[in-house]
Amino acid sequence: METIEELNKKFKNSSPEEVLEYFLSKNNNIALSSSFGAEDQVLTHMMLKIKNDANIFTLDTGRLPYETYDVMDRTNLKYNIKVNVFFPNSDNVEKLYQKQGINGFYESVENRKNCCFVRKLEPLKRALENVDIWVTGLRAEQSITRKDMQMFEYDESNDLIKLNPLINFTEKQVWDYILKNNVPFNKLHSQGYPSIGCAPCTRAIKEDEDIRSGRWWWENPEHKECGLHQK
Repeated sequence: METIEELNKKFKNSSPEEVLEYFLSKNNNIALSSSFGAEDQVLTHMMLKIKNDANIFTLDTGRLPYETYDVMDRTNLKYNIKVNVFFPNSDNVEKLYQKQGINGFYESVENRKNCCFVRKLEPLKRALENVDIWVTGLRAEQSITRKDMQMFEYDESNDLIKLNPLINFTEKQVWDYILKNNVPFNKLHSQGYPSIGCAPCTRAIKEDEDIRSGRWWWENPEHKECGLHQK
């Protein structure tokens, strides 16, 4: 396998489909983590067109909006698949509740990150155990924390390559692809939710707000990551 620098240079002018086809044909240990947001739905469609049994998984935190489960169901039906689901460890959730209550994540960044660890990061570790290339729907224009990301990155915490095929896509390109290919999408996107996570940590945004401003809106912009995509 080439270095991260070599991969970014090699695929600098490649389309997302070209990059995905290259790795899906050569590497069985490649997986997409999907939150069923618009970008992940685009990648799901692309990957399943190339390989109908591509590994696609999601993290069910136990606090997702109904609309997310709805698009999960519609995705499974459309593509005749069962997206792999990873749940948080029940003992850890019970301990988290005893420590900070049901909504303690509003009280501090530390509490919120502890909640994200239990509900997202620990299940993610299990999901990525046998994965060499982790595909994500990150885009550079999504937030201040992502503007310098590249198509290929080394994820130190999981010791693997992170592939961001849509890193240079605009929001318009994402939605053009969805509409052209009749890709199922989360109905909350039509209600002012460009970015969707857990129900209590996500809200609709105003027209002139940053597209990630509805996530953990009570925190400063530089804190607005759950830890999944920190270098």
